[in-house]
Amino acid sequence: MYINRQSIYKGFTAFMVVTASFAQNVDFSFQNNHLPIEKRAEILVSQMTIEEKINQLKNGAAAIPRLKVPDYDWWNEALHGIGRNGKATIFPQAIALGATFDPQLAERVASAISTEARAKYAISQKNGNHSKYAGLTFWTPNINIFRDPRWGRGQETYGEDPLLTSRIGVAFVKGLQGNDPKYLKSAACAKHFAVHSGPENIRHEFNAEPNKQDLYETYLPAFEALVKEAKVEGVMAAYNAVYGKPACASDFLLKETLRDKWKFDGYVTSDCGAVSGVYNKLKYVKTAAEAAAVALNAGTNLECGTTYSQLKKAIDQGLITEKMIHDRTVQLFKTRFRLGMFDETGTDNPYLNYGIEKIHSPEHIALSKEVALKSIVLLKNKNNILPLSKDIKIPYVTGPFANSNDMLMGSYYGVTSGMVTILEGVADVVSPSASLNYRSGVLPFHKNINPKNWAPFEAGESDVTICVVGLTADREGEEVDAIAAENVGDKVDLKLPQSQIDYVKEIASKIKGKPLVLVIASGSPVSLEGIEELCDAIVQIWYPGEQGGNAVADILFGNSSPSGHLPITFPKNVTQLPAYEDYSMKGRTYKYMTEEPMYPFGFGLTYSKTEFSNLKLSTNNLKEKQTLTVTVEVANTGNYDIDEVVQLYVNPMELSGGIPLKSLKAFERVSLKKGEKKNINFTLTPNNLKVINEQGQSVWRKGSYQLVIGNASPGALSTRLGAATPQTATLQLK
Repeated sequence: MYINRQSIYKGFTAFMVVTASFAQNVDFSFQNNHLPIEKRAEILVSQMTIEEKINQLKNGAAAIPRLKVPDYDWWNEALHGIGRNGKATIFPQAIALGATFDPQLAERVASAISTEARAKYAISQKNGNHSKYAGLTFWTPNINIFRDPRWGRGQETYGEDPLLTSRIGVAFVKGLQGNDPKYLKSAACAKHFAVHSGPENIRHEFNAEPNKQDLYETYLPAFEALVKEAKVEGVMAAYNAVYGKPACASDFLLKETLRDKWKFDGYVTSDCGAVSGVYNKLKYVKTAAEAAAVALNAGTNLECGTTYSQLKKAIDQGLITEKMIHDRTVQLFKTRFRLGMFDETGTDNPYLNYGIEKIHSPEHIALSKEVALKSIVLLKNKNNILPLSKDIKIPYVTGPFANSNDMLMGSYYGVTSGMVTILEGVADVVSPSASLNYRSGVLPFHKNINPKNWAPFEAGESDVTICVVGLTADREGEEVDAIAAENVGDKVDLKLPQSQIDYVKEIASKIKGKPLVLVIASGSPVSLEGIEELCDAIVQIWYPGEQGGNAVADILFGNSSPSGHLPITFPKNVTQLPAYEDYSMKGRTYKYMTEEPMYPFGFGLTYSKTEFSNLKLSTNNLKEKQTLTVTVEVANTGNYDIDEVVQLYVNPMELSGGIPLKSLKAFERVSLKKGEKKNINFTLTPNNLKVINEQGQSVWRKGSYQLVIGNASPGALSTRLGAATPQTATLQLK
């Protein structure tokens, strides 16, 4: 066959000339970091072809070499440390951070995470690693309300209360994004918007239709706070439908609420595969092109998935315009410019100089331990059996998670070489003279295969038995990850696995009057019916991160007093809960539950004694335009230095119209030396005291209210379990 090499050469030369000419005409002024970000994004995106723009609307955004735009994957995780991207500090799971009731600590944690992220990003860029999980756009935090303790992903949240979730969430976003007026340290993303908290097995196809009161009282406040206060850069739309429309295609959520009402100026991403679900799961439209079009039109800038590849077809069918694609792309590049990804060299970006020494640094390891210490909740301490003496002669550590690294991690985790199990932590704390013994004793999720087992008998020969039970992210978690879950990631009931229940009972029958300390690891409430009475002390440790073993040992042996408080109600059993699929808040959480639970929201003991006194209000008769000032004296009258969480609740004395039975309105974590007293001040604005009516409106509701300050949610159960006697006052709203 004859090949005309001269013609090929001429054609290639012509192509190169055209390409070079095209490249020479590129306006690179978008690299000028002194220009406004909106203008820079417009200059860059205006030079893209429609195909290039479409390729930027996917989480795996393609490179555009002629514009010097590198490929970038938006998908990245940082729930409690950088996830799925190599070595990083593993902090306690999000629910544990909620248990600290400490927004300042949350901001410090998130700042440490974003510092490591910047260091890892610089190294990844230098080595040409642009893969998933290696970027700076974190799809964190999860601020859905933990409305039902069966939800496997509840561990990713900060608990059941909108105020607590808002305050921890706002602080976490500020830590991730930094405080520079021009640049983002990293980009946070509030998820999953909205009304999304299980069940996992129908999360792709259910339609949530909460009444307007529940929507604005419970499901939206945290998202609003993160948008308005923290200026969160991203929002992830949920899988499910809300009021009949897929969340990623909902004008009500994404346009009317997010953009128009809250003035959001960040990017919206779909959850992964959610746009595809618009037609193949939720059956909202018939084709992939239609699904892509309705999502884009509603305001979803970025798709995690592949359905946006149909956008060109959607244009051809007249379903969307090229201008719509242009506008959505510009919004995405505003985020990338805010991260400093296209700046000229020598910029004023303060986040460029973090080195490898910041990754898993000693300071971050110490911070992980601090969070674990402050999150651990002491639920029971009969006869003050805790703290244990370090000189105890024969301590026995047992249970399926006593020597487990998996239990420490929770879901959405990173990896590290610094994991400390509870057994290791105890071994480091007790005296070298102690005859410390260990046997796991039981398989975590099913009966032992070998019926012969000496482990229970060891308890009878020991001075104290520390039994570590619970769950892991294999047992509760996201549908695709919880491989040991019986219900696609969710819990069927609230009990421990039967193998563990039987083991605790067997130990109790062998200990011969010696103390039994139960340590529970879980990301959600566990029912202790049938075993609570067998235990002398009970400690809830959540999934405590890489330093969990050291933190638990410090608590058990008195180096620190426990100071965590429950961010979620612990029911007695599953029969106390409404139907899981029902998104009505009636009967759920401390705000609406009428039955007495096992442990109340906000509860947590210390090794000392807290007393409240001298509650004073600036007025007992408040008009709508007035601000209320509340002061109370809190004293540590015991023998240990402690941290305490002072909690202020407002309870209507006249219940009607579906309003909550009680509501947390303010809280403050305070450190108290033994014998120390402090005055705590709270300021409540008129908006803090308004209620959401049945039409979803925030209104000033005149009448009598009880104002309660204590260290747990109000109720006889809290006091009976050992919480401080609360201070109360009556407030009239005029």
